Amino acid sequence: MERPQQYRFHQGEKSLPFSASEYDARLAKLRTAMSAQGIEACVFTSMHNIAYYSGFLYCSFGRPYGLVVTQSDSVTISAGIDAAQPWRRSHGDNITYTDWQRNNYWRAILSLTGPGKVIGYEGDHLTLAQNALLNEFLAPSETKDIAPATMRQRMHKSEAEKALIRHGAQVADVGGYAIREAIKPGAREIDIAMAGRDAMELEIAKRFPDAEYRDTWVWFQSGINTDGAHNPVTSRQLQRGDILSLNTFPMISGYYTALERTLFVQEVDPASLKIWEANVAAHEYGISLLKPGVSCAEVTEKINEFFAERDLLQYRTFGYGHSFGVLSHYYGREAGLELREDIDTVLEPGMVISMEPMLTLPEGQPGAGGYREHDILVITETGNENITGYPYGPETNVVG
Repeated sequence: MERPQQYRFHQGEKSLPFSASEYDARLAKLRTAMSAQGIEACVFTSMHNIAYYSGFLYCSFGRPYGLVVTQSDSVTISAGIDAAQPWRRSHGDNITYTDWQRNNYWRAILSLTGPGKVIGYEGDHLTLAQNALLNEFLAPSETKDIAPATMRQRMHKSEAEKALIRHGAQVADVGGYAIREAIKPGAREIDIAMAGRDAMELEIAKRFPDAEYRDTWVWFQSGINTDGAHNPVTSRQLQRGDILSLNTFPMISGYYTALERTLFVQEVDPASLKIWEANVAAHEYGISLLKPGVSCAEVTEKINEFFAERDLLQYRTFGYGHSFGVLSHYYGREAGLELREDIDTVLEPGMVISMEPMLTLPEGQPGAGGYREHDILVITETGNENITGYPYGPETNVVG
């Protein structure tokens, strides 16, 4: 029986996070970058770039997915297991490849690019195995890394993106308040985290009734578990006097936002209060530094000096902030817009960045634990707009 290598399965109505004109504008900028590098076709493989340029956020389960962009076409490549869902969630065309024959994925891509072309690829995502198959099937005359150019494009948010990110920040606040209400001695981290997650998912469904719902999560940490920013939730039970770290992460159509706050259960001891207040002061100082024309490295150095003057710099564990957009804890990153010593990117209007200083004092030391505050700032023409609403600091966040 003869079985197809690929086919088009289109049914239902298109439903995308943004308007067609938004995706057309993104693709136009991409095609300008392609022309500047002499690239004839881009083969995207990452979740973040495929979602950014098409709206489709794939679920891999070990299968390859793609987006091919030429000067005239934009086509997502998906596996048969997903049927027509990728087409409904893609701006532009979609081709389904079958698994009746190995590497039909690359045959589908070849049908769009043709052989011997200058191919743009993502150097920070394409695996060695897939790169070998790209060369075998497409026989490119040359390959060029388009990932740096796409990251620079994603760092500058459109008005539509900023509107969605504002919604995300408000949803994160909803999760924060739900968590605050669930905090009490004896409650488990996992139960408190679920309260925040459920509240956010319900809020996202109310605000975006036509969206797909996936990946919203909470990291709620207590006691020693606050020492790392990305420590998973456990079943530890809260105790009076515990330091807490509230972290809510709503995901809306691939777009990540966050709220992070330090709290204490019922009381805070003097040593912990001193560290907490110092970190809050650094947070407020850092926010004041975020304005057009200043570099990420300059902001970082000034906050470093702030902590060093208070003999706290040795407790800093990572950079002070990062970009927002199409990213998640398992895909995507706009590493060119992070508040670190080695990033010279200059802030510009339209960028969106967090301020999130963190201090971790080791167990057995007065004030032991991890302290972190996190707000999201939209860079404006004259400074920044803080779109996070949930309050920070001891006046509000000694709870339970």
